[in-house]
Amino acid sequence: MTTRRSLLACLALPAFAQRRRLRIGVTDWNLRFAGRIEAVALAAKLGFDGVEVSLGRRVVENRLPLDDAGVQEQYLDAFQRHGIAIAGTCLDVLHVNYLKSDPLALRWIEDGIRVSRALGAKVMLLPFFGKGALQTGEEMERVGDALRELAPRAEKAGVLLGLENTISARDNARILDRARSAAVRVYYDVGNSTFNGHNPLEEIPWLGKDRICQFHLKDKGYLGEGGIDFPAILRLIAGIGFEGFANLETNAPSGSVEEDMARNLAYIRRIAG
Repeated sequence: MTTRRSLLACLALPAFAQRRRLRIGVTDWNLRFAGRIEAVALAAKLGFDGVEVSLGRRVVENRLPLDDAGVQEQYLDAFQRHGIAIAGTCLDVLHVNYLKSDPLALRWIEDGIRVSRALGAKVMLLPFFGKGALQTGEEMERVGDALRELAPRAEKAGVLLGLENTISARDNARILDRARSAAVRVYYDVGNSTFNGHNPLEEIPWLGKDRICQFHLKDKGYLGEGGIDFPAILRLIAGIGFEGFANLETNAPSGSVEEDMARNLAYIRRIAG
């Protein structure tokens, strides 16, 4: 039976078959509306194809902030009203409960999968930064084993679990191999890779489209004015046959989020053709 919620989810997420091109989204935290509905309207106003939604790192009554049917309905209505898609979710509570060491992280991933599915998201970002960063082979193996247990739930929900971190493509591939599921992939951030001594121009084609679920685009300062060769990056993304979202995770050097986001988006649109 088709429900209003399921219908809205379909409307909020246009089929890839209808728009076979790289879609450019934006992170709600860089719009300074992390986990807030206002991000949808602002992303649409600036011309983005979608917005990546934070699920919240401050747990409320032992639940993720967006683990609420009323809030989810508001998001679905906003995506329909503004005519853009949800460009994935971010399980940012993993900045507090680290998957490499905290059993509670497993519970949040389970809940996040369910919430992401309710919102119509196809990708959920799992962050590994700060004290939660992956530093040893043992930590990577532990994460791979945990994801192997959780992957069937993600597969059933139609949600990809995207690993965003500071390790190399080959180390990420070892985690994916250990997880043994196509639902576990790399969320490739060209900035994080570059800043940590890895080469996106080598890693993106090596990983290929089947091991990458999504991209973050960022650099130090405005896109196109730093050290990352974005024309080459976008050619590689197209070259591997990737179809989906590349989300801007860019700051506002001038202090104006709207002006600087519009400037970065215009640059990416221009070089993407």
